[in-house]
Amino acid sequence: MLTVLIRAFRVPDIRKKILFTLALIVLFRFGQILPAPGVNLVAVQECLRGSRNGLVDMLQLFSGGAMLKLSVFALGVVPYITAGIVIQLLTVVIPRLEALRKEGRQGQAKITQYTRYLTVALALLQAGTVVSLARAGQIFPTCDRRLLHDQSPLTVVVIVTTMVAGTSVIMWLGELITDRGIGNGMSILIFTQVVAAFPSYMSNIFLLSPVALAAMLLAGVFLVAAVVFMEQAQRRVPVQYAKRMVGRRMYGGTSTYLPLKVNQAGIVPVIFTSSLLFLPQLAAQFTGGTGPVAEWIARHLVSGDDPVYMTAYLLLVVAFTYFYVSITFNPVEVADTMKRFGGFVPGVRPGRPTAEYLRYTLSRLTAPGALYLGTLSLIPIVAFVMLRDPATQQSFPFGGTTVLIMVGVGLDTVKQIEAQVEQRTYAGFLKESSART
Repeated sequence: MLTVLIRAFRVPDIRKKILFTLALIVLFRFGQILPAPGVNLVAVQECLRGSRNGLVDMLQLFSGGAMLKLSVFALGVVPYITAGIVIQLLTVVIPRLEALRKEGRQGQAKITQYTRYLTVALALLQAGTVVSLARAGQIFPTCDRRLLHDQSPLTVVVIVTTMVAGTSVIMWLGELITDRGIGNGMSILIFTQVVAAFPSYMSNIFLLSPVALAAMLLAGVFLVAAVVFMEQAQRRVPVQYAKRMVGRRMYGGTSTYLPLKVNQAGIVPVIFTSSLLFLPQLAAQFTGGTGPVAEWIARHLVSGDDPVYMTAYLLLVVAFTYFYVSITFNPVEVADTMKRFGGFVPGVRPGRPTAEYLRYTLSRLTAPGALYLGTLSLIPIVAFVMLRDPATQQSFPFGGTTVLIMVGVGLDTVKQIEAQVEQRTYAGFLKESSART
């Protein structure tokens, strides 16, 4: 990775892209620490220091600490990521979206526009919920400080409008990084959010026990190495293309492969499961936390060491992994595309038999991939239940979601930078060759 970055900085064009991306990341972090108008920043900081629970930790993780500070960029990339997942799921149900997906660049631009509209709607809903909880004192149940200087409806409207506008600016920043930066704009921003919460987690663990911090860092190194290995693991299905004449030229006759990753679903099942298990906690606190249902949620779905929470988490991750893979990888479409261009899997007939073979292979890969995602997410919970240290468990920075985001985005970004470096190298080589001739 260091070698790739050194080579990238030697290329002026890529160096400008990297510096441009870093500048936007700094702007993004500035918006996350800039409080919205009307927020009592002193009270928020005092409540943050005295509150540690599952809801607070979840909000801290997915917003980089910005949501609980009620900042301008408090919602972060969560509305956009959620909107993208919802649109992707609706593509299977709504024929119009399926047709747009097959139209190429123009259809994708239309789907992106729908995603933006849904992002603004979700941002409005989430901002209204968070500000209402802050106004009612439900975000920090153990803290009685007033988080807003003024409880009037006008102040609430101003804060909600500021947060929704901040979400729109975040979408713009992500698109700028994708178009003029090094790419993967929204992924880099969510990576920034997750990494931004690391210093707070590390300091909390150090205050509890320096020995625990050293042991956790050592375990984190092995965990990251294991995640890198699993993220790179793939099944390469051989594909042979028959020779065919087009005009006077002969095409085909080559051998390649179709890469099927063990973790074909990526990080989406973990994020979706975390969001689903977060909703009952949010609903219970929004209704005041009274009643038998709220008490059951507080007893079983708030603390990560509860068997009900752990079982629900594992089952939801496995189920959604299968579901997401089934809607993102269509074996029939892949088999038809291969048949159209004269491709076939050796030993398998083109068409429907190829689709059935790909579906069977993918299902066998999805099983260990789903178990891998579920196990990775439960590792910190199980480890600290065995150590019987729930305070450290809530501060564990190497959770499944955190590691997957860091490793996945890091690997994709390095690959993209390396591809751009190689492209510039080949372009320079071809220019030199043409100049010599």
